Amino acid sequence: MTKKSLLGTVVCGCPLVLAVLMLAGHSMALNSDDVVPNHASGGSGRGEARMNHRQSNLRNDIAVQIAEPVAYWPLVEDARDHSGNSRHADNHGVVFDVPAPDKCRAARFDGKSAYLEVPAAMVPSLGTSDFTICVAIFVEDPLDDAPGDLLSCFDPDTRTGLNLGMATYSGVSNSQPNYRNIFFGIDSGRLDPQWTDCGRPGNAVLVFGFAVYEDALYAGTCEPHEGGSGHVYRYEGHGQWTDCGSPDTSNAVGALAVCNGRLYAGTSRYDTTGSAMPPSPNTTPGGKIFRYEGGRKWTFCGALSNPETGSAATLGGLVVYRGALHATTLKREGFGLYRHEGGDRWIYCGHPGRRVLNPCVFNGALYMVSYDAPGGPFRYDGETFDYVGATLQPPIHQDYSFAIHKGLLHLSTWPNAHVYRMKTDGSWDVLGKPGDELETMGMMVYNGKLYTGSLPSACVYRLDGHNSWTPIGQPLDVSDNKYRRAWSMALYKGKLFCGTLPSGRVFSIEAGRNVTLDRALRSGWRHIAAVRRGDRLFLYVDGKPVGSSTSFDPAAYDLRNGQPLRIGWGSGDYFNGWMRDLRIYRHAIPESMLRRFPTATKHHENTRRNVASQSHKK
Repeated sequence: MTKKSLLGTVVCGCPLVLAVLMLAGHSMALNSDDVVPNHASGGSGRGEARMNHRQSNLRNDIAVQIAEPVAYWPLVEDARDHSGNSRHADNHGVVFDVPAPDKCRAARFDGKSAYLEVPAAMVPSLGTSDFTICVAIFVEDPLDDAPGDLLSCFDPDTRTGLNLGMATYSGVSNSQPNYRNIFFGIDSGRLDPQWTDCGRPGNAVLVFGFAVYEDALYAGTCEPHEGGSGHVYRYEGHGQWTDCGSPDTSNAVGALAVCNGRLYAGTSRYDTTGSAMPPSPNTTPGGKIFRYEGGRKWTFCGALSNPETGSAATLGGLVVYRGALHATTLKREGFGLYRHEGGDRWIYCGHPGRRVLNPCVFNGALYMVSYDAPGGPFRYDGETFDYVGATLQPPIHQDYSFAIHKGLLHLSTWPNAHVYRMKTDGSWDVLGKPGDELETMGMMVYNGKLYTGSLPSACVYRLDGHNSWTPIGQPLDVSDNKYRRAWSMALYKGKLFCGTLPSGRVFSIEAGRNVTLDRALRSGWRHIAAVRRGDRLFLYVDGKPVGSSTSFDPAAYDLRNGQPLRIGWGSGDYFNGWMRDLRIYRHAIPESMLRRFPTATKHHENTRRNVASQSHKK
């Protein structure tokens, strides 16, 4: 690809690199990452040296901007590569005639089956080198689906390659731990040898659930002792937790979720005897929802109650579906599904005849497990419930958690700990069971692989084949209790976190190297840049740095794997949104230049609209 052709490449019909050069101009100031040479002091000599240095910076900046990407897909009209390297993608259902909500032309991915694939022979070889991936995405909010993966080139057998996407994980046991969080990971078969003990939040016996909110990890606990109550805690690192208060006096905070930029908690009366523990002396009912206001302050947002099944004392799950917070119950009092209408108002949505819990958003619907035999799951489309577990073989008694892996819904269960996968026709097949476990608990996709917690050993397992489960690290609870649970999970600061019972401790582990955006990505066009620079990974949103990985030995992370490059699909879900201007560079673009790319794109998008408007008037 020539410099002239690159200057002619377009974003939304506009020349991107030319736009960057025009905006940068000839008055670029020295950036914080510029290093001024140590010239001898002196009046005119110092000024001349500064001028020469600034001109040198300008030449270097322009050189970076017109450096040729090894792959460039404008994604405006088709899936062809415009870098001159013929890395054209095969189109599997992506359309180019459905503009984004702002009328900008882009590739539309449906979140169900559409993706682009570059054949393995044409994939850029990144190896151990620095690289930059830049892309503009538009993901609507509200949404009735997980946003899904942006890009993946990953070999699951050797755990080698890269993953880039947006994590919205719901139905991870009772909570929605991640909501519109960006993740970027690389791997070459690397894994921490052991889980890191991140401490015990308060007097917890069970970490019911997590939520990543405004760059912090929050945990909801069960504290059933005399005088105890459920709390929410914020992780401060190095095993330290800050108490964010008790929303009410019940013994558990049963679920957490982020909705419309706020953190919500649901309270519960947890029956500890169900986990072979002594009964809790605190029998105060929960079944209430609260919003976090900072510090230790919580605002009451209503109680779950309806004329048919009564008033709830427990909380069975929180999730955001079609822009509204939804809640379920754990026990039969007040059981059913509820939708938040604002303030302290909740609408009762009914039930399918059995308790439904741990709701998960997938392909336009809510899926929920059931603790009533023969278990679930159930599907709710906003109006009606349908039982979708009839083909589960062997049969189950209860189901616990969901995960979306490779675009398909997965389910954890009891009494044989089988994990099931729902096929595109709605039937289920079994993916074996981990070890001699009785239950599989919370599940999560993390850097290309599926993980599940378990009972009674409190081990975490990784799926390494159709029915092969590998134990990861040490058991997370070694108490003498009959049942030990690895119950809840979350993705935070590039690591996988897991909460336990009855020790009530939290653990973390890292597979490969990862970096995350630990706050909800805003709707509208967002510019994402994933950079491998030296011994770290960096993540940028709209030109601003939002996170970096821990350090690593670059030579230990060779990403060559002989796999195709998939755009809009990966180890998680299919991408649901619009995408344009996807570029891969075989070098790390400086942060100073990344700050200019979104500005140039926005400026020329406005120019394009103005030109189109004037043409229409004529």
